[in-house]
Amino acid sequence: MAEGAGSCFLGFDFSTQQLKVVAVDGNLEVIHQSSVQFDRELPEFRTHGGVHIHDDKLTVTSPALMWVKALDVLLEKMRNAGFDFSRVKAISGSGQECFAVPDSPVWMDSSTSDQCQYLEEAVGGAQRLADITGSRAYERFTGNQISKICRSKPNEFSETERISLISSFASSLFLGDYASIDYSDGSGMNLMDIFEKRWSQVCLDATAPQLDKRLGDLTPTTAVLGFVSPYYSKRFGFPDSCKVVAFTGDNPGSLAGMRLQEGDLAVSLGTSDTVFLWIRDPRPTVEGHIFCNPVDCSAYMALICFKNGSFTRERIRDECAGGSWERFSSALRSTPMGNNGNLGVYFDVMEITPPAAGVHRFNAEGQRVLSDVFNAPVYTIDVMNSACLGCAYRALHGVVAETGASFTETLRNAPEPQLAVRPTPGAHEVKEQKASLAECCDESVSDRPL
Repeated sequence: MAEGAGSCFLGFDFSTQQLKVVAVDGNLEVIHQSSVQFDRELPEFRTHGGVHIHDDKLTVTSPALMWVKALDVLLEKMRNAGFDFSRVKAISGSGQECFAVPDSPVWMDSSTSDQCQYLEEAVGGAQRLADITGSRAYERFTGNQISKICRSKPNEFSETERISLISSFASSLFLGDYASIDYSDGSGMNLMDIFEKRWSQVCLDATAPQLDKRLGDLTPTTAVLGFVSPYYSKRFGFPDSCKVVAFTGDNPGSLAGMRLQEGDLAVSLGTSDTVFLWIRDPRPTVEGHIFCNPVDCSAYMALICFKNGSFTRERIRDECAGGSWERFSSALRSTPMGNNGNLGVYFDVMEITPPAAGVHRFNAEGQRVLSDVFNAPVYTIDVMNSACLGCAYRALHGVVAETGASFTETLRNAPEPQLAVRPTPGAHEVKEQKASLAECCDESVSDRPL
């Protein structure tokens, strides 16, 4: 869907280690990419991997002001590179879960186990909570973080006027006003009824007093929230007519960037690893999550997230292959399929599913392994920043969504994903045997004392 040769659309991603942006033109071609690395380019915030890990090893936070400064640095980078902001017709973005306190909890935080237990008991159990919100209680989810602040710092909480996710906080920077939390990112809070698309009163009551007033109203993920503030128009040259489409979570952003449809499954390997897919009729369980779909309000997305992602892989690479991915891959290729029955589970930080930590020696390289495990071809996209790309696509779709145009129709001329690898003949049978071993390992590490 061409939107005028001169127009372009921006997608931002406030991720764990960096702030990224992708620009696409009206023909859906990527015309600009840029990023700000928090550790290297904003050293005054003293983060490691974009976060502060506290002494208890459970509390993990990021400075909220770091994201504010990173946005200005990124836009300055774009301007210095000659990017023409006057062409921008709409923007959108994504971010991880949080709310705005000076040192904000992020998705890696595991310090709210007591609050999780209380919430589940208050609503009638873990499955009942999942039936309402799409997930059992998770330590990183915003509702439980709010509950912790409310009880540990009641004076600060009583003075709180507004609570935001990173996504709505980021969009508020562009709007110059409070931004609504969208359906999709709001699904990851243990506070929203994902079927009614409104805050669940029983969950709110179990979390904090007068919470609905502090959260504000929810909004569809496809909604246009308003126009960029005069600050960005005057400083960077955004047109006054530039629309701000609701920001959302990073995984919903990636679903849009990969343009998933029913029957597709995506694997995202980043600071965290995530498997997600598009579904119509969700059946929530106590493992994994159900979120509202970011590009179709009548659909949903299922996902499961693992904390021990790129940091853990890089540590094993450094220990076993001298920091070289080429040597790492060569070593994997030299082992027989199935690795002689050996399986390693590496949980450097407290894992989400299963809830365990430590190195358990009882392993998987990229696309070939994925193809063999699922016995299906693997496709990739050329742009690494799928959440950014998805939000640029959503910005474009947000401009036309009110006309009834679907996301798929709007993106029909976007570049197609490329076939990366097909499954190895016979590999699926070997992987099925190892899957049984993996189940036993999962039960074993879950049962071990931490």
